[in-house]
Amino acid sequence: MITGELKSKVENIWNAMWTGGISNPQTVMEQLTLLLFLKGLDDAQTLAERQARARGVALERDLFPDDLDGIPIVDDQGVKVADGRAYSDLRWPRFTTLPPAEMQEAAENHLIPFLRRLGSDGAPLRKHMASARYEIPTGRLLAKVVDLVSDLPMKSRDTKGDLYEYMLSKVAAAGQNGQFRTPRHIIELLVAMTEPRRDDVICDPACGTAGFLVGAAEYLRRNDADAWTDPDARSHIESGMFHGHDFDGTMLRLGAMNMALHGFEDASIVYRDSLTQEHGDEAETYSLILANPPFAGSLDAEVVAKDLTRIVNTRKTELLFMALFLRLLKRGGRAAVVVPDGVLFGSNKAHKEVRRILVEEQQLQGVLKLPAGVFRPYAGVSTAILLFQRTDSGGTDGVWFYDMHADGLSLDDKRNFLVPEDKLGPWAELAEDEAKLNDLPDALSRWKEREGTEKDNPRTARSFVVPKEEIAAAGYDLSLNRYREIEHDVVEHERPATILKRLRAMELEICTGLDALEAMLGDGPAKEAAE
Repeated sequence: MITGELKSKVENIWNAMWTGGISNPQTVMEQLTLLLFLKGLDDAQTLAERQARARGVALERDLFPDDLDGIPIVDDQGVKVADGRAYSDLRWPRFTTLPPAEMQEAAENHLIPFLRRLGSDGAPLRKHMASARYEIPTGRLLAKVVDLVSDLPMKSRDTKGDLYEYMLSKVAAAGQNGQFRTPRHIIELLVAMTEPRRDDVICDPACGTAGFLVGAAEYLRRNDADAWTDPDARSHIESGMFHGHDFDGTMLRLGAMNMALHGFEDASIVYRDSLTQEHGDEAETYSLILANPPFAGSLDAEVVAKDLTRIVNTRKTELLFMALFLRLLKRGGRAAVVVPDGVLFGSNKAHKEVRRILVEEQQLQGVLKLPAGVFRPYAGVSTAILLFQRTDSGGTDGVWFYDMHADGLSLDDKRNFLVPEDKLGPWAELAEDEAKLNDLPDALSRWKEREGTEKDNPRTARSFVVPKEEIAAAGYDLSLNRYREIEHDVVEHERPATILKRLRAMELEICTGLDALEAMLGDGPAKEAAE
């Protein structure tokens, strides 16, 4: 979590971009990513130079050679049309001192060719940055933003990672292109429920900005710090553990940068259209899948990957992604994924078949119903988390259900904090009044007891376990309300004889009262008036 002072610095950068004419939040984020990448390259070069001097050896690779031929100016087809400036002009300390007009000329004409040159070395982030576009319109705006970016503290891994995620959250808060960012505390819940291990191979087949991969990495840092002192484990974590797929170039740049700023520059963030490309090269590769993929309706039958339709014959994206998860998981692999509610109770043949496969052929472990407003302001659809393991031999005994009512934020488009920001996640220690506003710690605690005390919960409780046989008999319906029982207030009724006795006593009391009134009035006009 970053401080108010750092948030204010980010706000200043954002406001400068908006007032300077860049109104699309995604474009703002991409241009900031470009500048942060350039600054990061200089930081890496400075560190390499310092280490080379300390060891008394030659610099292994100079990212910014002081070459008089320099960076050529190229046309749209990449053909050189003029000589440019020296690569060293793009080193951050020198770049920041250029006059605005000269700085703009360097960025417009030389920055992208420079990145294309770097992209040839195969590093994922550099490869993705090579296809970026420079879109800051004026030198004055560029100089102002560069000055503000220079003021950001980007030395600490934790700080620069949190800063970047805060910038990404501003894109989502703007209500545009927010589909690629799942709220951090929801990510933390899915990660905590699956407990990533140092030997896992983790994939998000629709990674967007790589939030789930970052969440898994941070979980390991928190719960298995010794893995970084084991050379083999560290090598696997830093270069072999994390895999993200996306087919949007901007998402690939943002995701790769997010991983790099969290200390995972070699994470595999690659282009892949997960639902249309065949998966033979990645089938049964991953031990853990974490995902909240986009659900866009239906695809044309001819473009859907055939190895997915062999699992379930459908064109609906929400069901194709379920088939994809099963295709990518190795036996024994586990998954925590967000699905729209229709997956839980859809009545057509494909919906039922997916649920049957999960229950009968794999091991469906849990269904956690999320509040409808969790993904607002950019999506109000009702969703749930499915937790399962690929076994190919069944294993479902009972399925744990949980009904989440609150996640710590208001469930309207504003999504205001209802608890302090540091008490949003599943590990928060909450006071009694706060616990009513954030169900995540309760959900995690109950999930860990799904094989124990949770089995004894009545169907009127917040969470309960339903036997596999009952789910099968219900046509594999996975909607929580199908199995919930409503708790009614217990009213104790009196026996009929007791009620009759009381009524007779009331009748006697009324008659006695009337007799007394008649005696008091006597005969005459007053009695007639009373009657």
